[in-house]
Amino acid sequence: MSLAFVEALYADYVRDPSSVPEAWRRQFDAWGRAGDAWSRPQLEPSFPRRRLYGTPRANERNGSAVNPLLYFAEETDGHAPRSEPVRPAAPATATGSHPGIGAQAAFSLMQTFRARGHQAAAIDPLGAPRPEIPDLDPAFHGFGEADMDLPVDAEFAGVRGGTLRDLLRRLNDTYCGTIGWQYRHIHDPRIINWLQERIEQPEHRVRLSAEEQRRVLERLTAAAVFEDFIQKKYIGSKSFSVEGCEALIPLLETAIELADRDGAIELVIGMAHRGRLNVLANVMGKPARRIFHEFDDSDPELWTGRGDVKYHLGYSSDRAMPSGRNLHLSLCFNPSHLEFVNPVALGRIRAKQDRAGDTARVQGAVFLIHGDAAFAGEGVVQETLNLSQLAAYHTGGTLHVIVNNQIGFTTMPAEGRSSPYASDVARLLQSPILHVNGEDPDAVVRVVRLAMEFRRTWRRDVVIDLYGYRRHGHNEGDEPAFTQPLLYKAIAARKPIHVLYGERLIAEGTVTADEAATMANTVRDALEDELKAARHTKPEPPSDTEGGIWGGYRGGPDTSVPEPETGVRREALQAYLETTARVPQGFHVHPKIARGLDQRRQMARGERPLDWAAAEAAAFASIVAEGYRIRLTGQDTERGTFSHRHAVLHDVETGETHTALQHVAPGQAPFEIANSPLSEAAPMGFEYGYSLEWPDGLIVWEAQFGDFVNAAQVLVDQFLASGEAKWRRYSGLTLLLPHGFEGMGSEHSSARMERFLQLAARDNIQIAHPSTPAQIFHLLRRQVVRPWRKPLIVLTPKSLLRYAGAVSPIEDLVAGRFQRLLGDGEIAPAQTKQILLTSGKLFFELSEIRKERDRHDTAILRMEQLYPLADSALEALLQPYRAGTPVTWVQEGPANMGAWPYLRARFGATLLGRHPFFVAARPEAATPASGAASSHKLEQERLLAAAFNAPRALG
Repeated sequence: MSLAFVEALYADYVRDPSSVPEAWRRQFDAWGRAGDAWSRPQLEPSFPRRRLYGTPRANERNGSAVNPLLYFAEETDGHAPRSEPVRPAAPATATGSHPGIGAQAAFSLMQTFRARGHQAAAIDPLGAPRPEIPDLDPAFHGFGEADMDLPVDAEFAGVRGGTLRDLLRRLNDTYCGTIGWQYRHIHDPRIINWLQERIEQPEHRVRLSAEEQRRVLERLTAAAVFEDFIQKKYIGSKSFSVEGCEALIPLLETAIELADRDGAIELVIGMAHRGRLNVLANVMGKPARRIFHEFDDSDPELWTGRGDVKYHLGYSSDRAMPSGRNLHLSLCFNPSHLEFVNPVALGRIRAKQDRAGDTARVQGAVFLIHGDAAFAGEGVVQETLNLSQLAAYHTGGTLHVIVNNQIGFTTMPAEGRSSPYASDVARLLQSPILHVNGEDPDAVVRVVRLAMEFRRTWRRDVVIDLYGYRRHGHNEGDEPAFTQPLLYKAIAARKPIHVLYGERLIAEGTVTADEAATMANTVRDALEDELKAARHTKPEPPSDTEGGIWGGYRGGPDTSVPEPETGVRREALQAYLETTARVPQGFHVHPKIARGLDQRRQMARGERPLDWAAAEAAAFASIVAEGYRIRLTGQDTERGTFSHRHAVLHDVETGETHTALQHVAPGQAPFEIANSPLSEAAPMGFEYGYSLEWPDGLIVWEAQFGDFVNAAQVLVDQFLASGEAKWRRYSGLTLLLPHGFEGMGSEHSSARMERFLQLAARDNIQIAHPSTPAQIFHLLRRQVVRPWRKPLIVLTPKSLLRYAGAVSPIEDLVAGRFQRLLGDGEIAPAQTKQILLTSGKLFFELSEIRKERDRHDTAILRMEQLYPLADSALEALLQPYRAGTPVTWVQEGPANMGAWPYLRARFGATLLGRHPFFVAARPEAATPASGAASSHKLEQERLLAAAFNAPRALG
């Protein structure tokens, strides 16, 4: 709502009250019409005016208060203007001749508190002073002490009338207590009104019953006793305790109960390390003895070369709920890279919802628990929030809880963020942000109840900013007083939250002191029993088998699962190709695309070989026809960066869309394809999470250019490459990364093959660089048909998509399988004096040079899969060639990049002990490729020439 809009509406009202909506007419009636002090509004610019502090200036013409439509308060914490005007007014007659505060002035006051009250709320348990908010001062609105007992012609919080003093008390109680309600940044007036009613109306401000308060105290006590027990039994060990924010435990318990009420049967939780052990023990139900085994760490051989620290581990459990249903709880594993687990958790719940057919997104929920410093500092937070309302990523709304310690390691908020709140990035969500004092557990419960009701009603994310403190340093062995001596002096003097709450309940007669002590003793005794059990038993060894949906799949060594045949009957292939080229009757296809569809029909009839797009489409069609779901998302994925895929067709006259792969066969599995936001970490993390819950499908993330994958390097390093080793979590996620040096510059050439090869060990990932349409067909099908679940990184082509030589006859798709290595069918081994070993499009460029130079002594072999790479397979490829025949690895990238550093480190100067091993590559460089097209052309010519010259060793 803008100033110009309100002024124009008011002008219409002055001319004819019936011309404006009834709600506005009532509001304007309350403010007054012609003859009142402000009845002739002056039209002004719609941009914000300078904010006025102190008492409003009198109107020089009539001595009344300044025109309220021209007087603004700013909602955004003192930084940027808010579009809704505040209407200050001097005390005025309400009605008739009786003095009082009119509805106009009261409304102005109420709107100010609604917008700004959170800035003055007592949300910090340490009592740090809040900034002064001038427009919350009655004097700002023209009121003095003499006006405090004047009657008010307005209703607030279910009470009409009363004095100005009464109204101010109700406003302060509602908006400046231990809850800071931040919601006026939301654009949708329906949501604002819905929240306003629940914040203000008495029926929504129900006190906790005595039994509810007892349960809260029990949960706070269990949290506190657990932390104390760990620190006494394992002195000096890191546990990253939740002390200072113990209210997190009753908050989560309440939220879980409400999620069950709302119909959830699956709940996924993502969180960092702080408080994780407490959540595992007191929320997830992980037996304390298993946690103690992890602290004891008694078997050094058990986790050699694998595993993770105890406060990174995940856990799942089933809980019987009041509804009579079981709620499955899953706490995601996570690395120390804070917040990167967020999209993973969202992807997991989306997959669970899809498997259940839950298109309404009500049977699953995600709770994300953040740290204050990381929420403000990590860019993946914004990326994840941005996914929340996108159709391809929507999960029905996430509950975000910021465990606000008011410090990040040793960095204070003033050093760590430019915004007043740690939560300010969440304002993009158009959802409420609920700040609450963690030392008021009743307020915490009220906030989480409203948050979960909001999520259920609006299917949107909601944020709780749980203010507390961190009782110890970053970990229990850290000394925080080195850097925050005054802060930690104040913290040391504070009683624990469960003690403060217990004292309050004892004073109110809700519990007795003996009952409070018994709660603590009961928890402590149970932990002692668990510790004894841990000391008398051995930890369970990790299982090598999985159950549930993962029952038929495995990880482990590459050799443990044989290569499957992945060919498809010719008749079926022809039908799939025809289907992908078919459009509905009356659908108007772009002429250029129509020509491509005609060519695909020719391919189906065997009249022309298949190009890359056709082979890919045939692979997708065969996969969904055989009952395997496909989910393909990424940057410009529907069309394809290089305009090859066109999986979603757009009618050029109506804009309607058609996705042929969703109409392959009756009863087919879903084919889901969507363009992602222009970011990498969260979209890739989402698909990784999805793959964890969907082993029986092809889950794919595609980069616009392969180079862009480095913006998601944390996901690659900490999840894809190491998830199985650290957490025994398998994933079949496929990455499609366009790769190739074609004069497009350093950021559009290399998918950074070297980084994936550096991460490759113990058959943890697959890295492929296929060169023909048949190879990509078999590779994609193998990823689904073979029950071996490892991430697959595919370096996909760019110019090769349309290269005349990079085609495959339909027969190559009918029979066979993916070939990890491809030999040379043109040059006889007996006459070979030199072997060129390469991958991708370089094979075709080298073949052209060989033909031009009539080099019948040079064999060109292809390494289609760079990892896993078995010596035996390479030996079989090279066996026909004489020992001593030099082998030159040819790559487009600089010698310090690409596959060469990996190959040289693995094989040394002699390949398999039989062949001198050399390289032809661009010189070592700091950047993968030149930014000048002419320089690229020159470098490429030199590279190709060097490959056929006498081989030379490097370094």
